[in-house]
Formats: sequence, C-alpha cells, structure tokens
Amino acid sequence: MNFKVVNAENSQTIVENEYGSVTQQLINAKCTEVSISHQTCQASLSLFGGHVLSWKPIGHDEVFWLSKSAVFDAKTAIRGGIPLCWPWFGPYGEAGNHGFARTSVWELSKVDVAQHSVTVELTLSGANFSQFWPNKFVVKQIITFSNTFSQQLIIENVSDEDFQFTDALHTYFSVSSPENVAIPELSNSSYHDKIKQLSNCQPKDVFDCIGPIDKIYHSDSSMTMFDKGWKRAIEINKSNSSQWVLWNPGKEIAAGMADIHQNGEDEFVCLEAANTNWITVKAGETAEVSQEIQVYKL
Repeated sequence: MNFKVVNAENSQTIVENEYGSVTQQLINAKCTEVSISHQTCQASLSLFGGHVLSWKPIGHDEVFWLSKSAVFDAKTAIRGGIPLCWPWFGPYGEAGNHGFARTSVWELSKVDVAQHSVTVELTLSGANFSQFWPNKFVVKQIITFSNTFSQQLIIENVSDEDFQFTDALHTYFSVSSPENVAIPELSNSSYHDKIKQLSNCQPKDVFDCIGPIDKIYHSDSSMTMFDKGWKRAIEINKSNSSQWVLWNPGKEIAAGMADIHQNGEDEFVCLEAANTNWITVKAGETAEVSQEIQVYKL
C-alpha cells in the first residue's frame, strides 16, 4: 500500500505573509497536499478527494483522526479526516458507496491568508463522472481554518434538468477512547440502527459510542461531543442537513479493514452531518450544506 510519504523537496509556497503560509507538496508523488501554518492553527488537506486531513487550533490537540494506514495512491478514498460523501451517501446500486467526490481531484481555486483565518476554496465540476449519476454540476467547497473550523459545500446544477443528491460530511473526530465519549443531544432523537436493521428507534437514556455502531439520527440540531478522557468538548453546528450519522466499526470489523491501523478504531468517533434522503436541485439552481466546529477545554 502507498502510505503517506511527503516529498518536502517539492514543496511550493502558494501564499505567505505576516499571518501565516500555505504550501503544497506531493504525497507519494501522487496526491497533492496543501499545508496551512497560521497564527491560529495548523491544518492540511488533500486535493485528491477535496479532503480535509487535519486541523489543530493553537492550544489544542488534533481535532480530526487520520489513520496511520491511510492509503495515498490517488485512487483509494483516504481513511480519516473528512471524506466528502457526494453525490450519494452509502450504497447506490452498482455504483458503490459514497459517491465520487471523495475519489476525484479537486481544483485549488482560491486561497486567502488573513489575520484571523485561512480560507481555501476548492472546485469540482463536470459531467459524466459516473454512469449512474451523469449530471452536469459545479461544486465549490469553502473551508476556513482558524481557532474555529468551517466547511461549506455549494452545489450548482448547471444542466438543463433537475438532479438529486444525498451527502455526508464524514468527519472522523479524534478521541481518547469511544467509551469516554458522550453526545447528550443524540439521546433526544429517534434513529435508524443500520446494524440491527431497525427503523424509527425511539430515543434512549443510555447512550454510548462504542463500536460496532452505525446509526442515523433524525435531527438537524447542533451537537456537542464530550470527551472525559481528554477533558475537551467539540461543538458541531450544521446547516441544511437533516440527519446525523454516528459510526465506529468496532474491533472485529476494523481488523478486516486494511487502512485502519491496529487499534485505530479505539481512537475515533465519526459524527457526520448528513442528508440521507434525496435532495432535489432544480436546473440552474444551487443547494448548500455546511458545518462549523469549535473546541473547548473542560
């Protein structure tokens, strides 16, 4: 497998000023990594997949989990960070899981290094990316790195016909252990348990994030993830997403996943802002989904 090897000799500076710098370099001579060093944070992303890899605000530990066994071969979806599941989430007939956005090369279309933040704009556009979803589109992803994090997808239908999509911002949050994590707001929401194949499950007072777990919660509310091991809280606000997906494969399933390093499943909880029901975008119109993340010490 092509695990992460960065060629620092090929590093190129995109923007540099008194507040910070943005550089790019190749991973395994195949994937372009964009690295951000700013007075508010350190961060990185991959143009392959339009994929946020890391974000570490000053004074805090890394917020996102990235597998030590993640594959960087410009073909395989990267394990960890924030994979973009679009234009479909989950299985889609013979098309496979989670769409093509996470396995396509995005264009770096804009970078702004300001006093309080770094904003990166990525673009993916075209048609016929998949025979199962041949629509013509332009998707802009606007990501702002600071002591807070925001991610916005602007989906434009530039075809002559309506199209539909589902999506998820498949965020892997780094945690001390899933058994130390609580997300109280999820206890108020009904859910679909994909492992047990049970729909319309009613809220429970007892809640945990220990895998294997794969649940779709029907809620558009904000969530706060409390980690008693690391004594920190992560607040996630979202817009235009009707579900939350809670996922961890657990030890047995993870053991069969080559791109999760040994015991890696004990280091993350996925909490994903998602639309698991089809959203229609009329011809010539746009749709937006977004999330904002803040970290607090407890």
